[in-house]
Amino acid sequence: MITDLLNSWEETYKKGQLTLWIFLSLKDGDKYVDEIKSFIENMSNKTISCEEQSIYRSLRKYLHLGIVEFNLKEGNKGPERKYYKLTELGDNLFNQFIERNINLFYEEKIKKLLKRK
Repeated sequence: MITDLLNSWEETYKKGQLTLWIFLSLKDGDKYVDEIKSFIENMSNKTISCEEQSIYRSLRKYLHLGIVEFNLKEGNKGPERKYYKLTELGDNLFNQFIERNINLFYEEKIKKLLKRK
């Protein structure tokens, strides 16, 4: 039973984390979709995987909002690729999100609660 509950919780958690992971990957530097996917999988220790279609869908939304932009660059082989990066607005948004939602996990009162007993 606990395994089913944990799996259900993790699936919900992962869906809500895609934006965070995409932004983290772009903070690391300009990337095309396959590199974003690899970054997310590697940096999450393979606990988060995502379909390229989900990444494309998210990036289209971010482009429309002016949060990301892209440059066409030559790929390893074949046609040019879209290399995505955060805009100034996207970078500011990401930094404010981290300040409000992630940095609190570094507060001592929260760190104590997260420690295993």
